[in-house]
Amino acid sequence: MVNPYEDELEGDCKIRTFSEDVSEDELIWHRDRNDRVITVVEGAGWQLQMDNKLPEELQKGKLYNINKMEFHRLIKGEGTLKIKIWED
Repeated sequence: MVNPYEDELEGDCKIRTFSEDVSEDELIWHRDRNDRVITVVEGAGWQLQMDNKLPEELQKGKLYNINKMEFHRLIKGEGTLKIKIWED
């Protein structure tokens, strides 16, 4: 399976970009191998849904903690989503 995003390294973090053309079917529930902190650089209306919780609209500049092996998914918003990811 091909990832529905593109990554580029920037110092101690990754910049991950989800195209406005990404299919909602590609934004699946998944777990990460490491703890992560993310923040939105660009994008509107995109949501993060954690396991057993309601979706939360991602806000530019706010930090979101995602624990390793915790199920979560993105819900598509408008335009391109660009996030910064710091990983342990």
